[in-house]
This record gives sequence, structure tokens and C-alpha cells, in this order.
Amino acid sequence: MAFRVIEVYVVRARRVISYRGPVSRWRPGARERLRAAALELFTEQGFSATTVPQITERAGLTTRTFFRHFADKREVLFADEQAAQTAAAMMANAPRHVPPLELILEGLRTIATTAFDGRKAEMGKLRRLVRENEELRERDLRKRASLSEAIRDGFAARGLPSLDAAVYAQVAVVLLYTAIDQWLDDADGRPLEEFVPEVLAALRSSVLM
Repeated sequence: MAFRVIEVYVVRARRVISYRGPVSRWRPGARERLRAAALELFTEQGFSATTVPQITERAGLTTRTFFRHFADKREVLFADEQAAQTAAAMMANAPRHVPPLELILEGLRTIATTAFDGRKAEMGKLRRLVRENEELRERDLRKRASLSEAIRDGFAARGLPSLDAAVYAQVAVVLLYTAIDQWLDDADGRPLEEFVPEVLAALRSSVLM
């Protein structure tokens, strides 16, 4: 399997937060075709009623190709969500003097622009599917827990006390998913990154202050 390295920089207030990591590449196009076919079928007939052979038939691929990319049909929706790994890498690379809330804000802005730009329609479909299916809701909760754990461990590695690290991790997850909901409900076409500081301001005024 071939690998390439991507590098993302966000520069604000003369600080740089970067992420460097491997991106797997296997038969370009097949993974995207499978994801598109799965989303179409899940939307048309429901998650439970859709089978892997139906997905591969719609994508014009084989079941063998499907299982090279995904462990099961749930992973079609969640396998590319690498927010936990990205967050951990950014926290490890960020300057030690950056305050926790500022690090969270800049990190979520980076994730918003690198992982969600151009995917609003897809994310809207995913949200509807998750809300309608208990199995997917459980998988989504595990994904959120993994993100929280990665952020908590990242803050602990930066020297924060365990309680502080756990609280900031929960704040980061609430910020991200609340911003995503606001973005998906927005009809004005604003980018996700604009909602992150707005949600933080609301959180500060209603809870943190």
C-alpha cells in the first residue's frame, strides 16, 4: 500500500498549528465510489435494508474490493473520520505556550477546513442516517468518545492536570459537534469554521462565565 504525506498549516496571531500524517491510497476512486453508492442506498431504502452486495453493485465494484476498504457497511460512514488522529497530531505539534482554549479553537478551525469543506450535503445525509438508526448512533457516540480521549491525552501530555485535561476535552467535542449542527442547519452557505468561535462565545457566556 502506498502512502503520501499531507501537511496542513493554520496561521493566526503569528502561531502555527500543523498536522503531518500518512494518507492511505488504494485504487484511486474505488473508496469514493463505494461511499457515494452506500449513501445513496442508505438514503433511498434505509441503512438496515441495504446490503454490501447492493452497495458494490451500485458502485460497479466487487465485494472483495469493498472489504479491502471497509470492515463492514457501518465503516462506509465512519472509516474516514480521522478527527481523533488529526487532533492528537496537532496538539503534539503546537507550541507549548498556546493556552488550552485557543489551541482548541485553532485546532477545530483546522479540522473544519480540512475535513469538512465541500462535504455539507454528505454530512447532512450522514446526520439524518445517524439520527434514524440506533446502531449508527452508538457508533457515532464511540467516535465522539475516541475524539475526547485523544484530546484529553493530548492535554495531559502538554502538562495539564488530569481533571483539566478531561474538561477541556469535553469542551472541544461539544464545540465541534454543536458547530457542525449549526452549520448543517444554516441556509446562508457559511463555512463551518465560522461557527466554531460563535459556539465558543455562546458557551463562554452561558456556562463558562
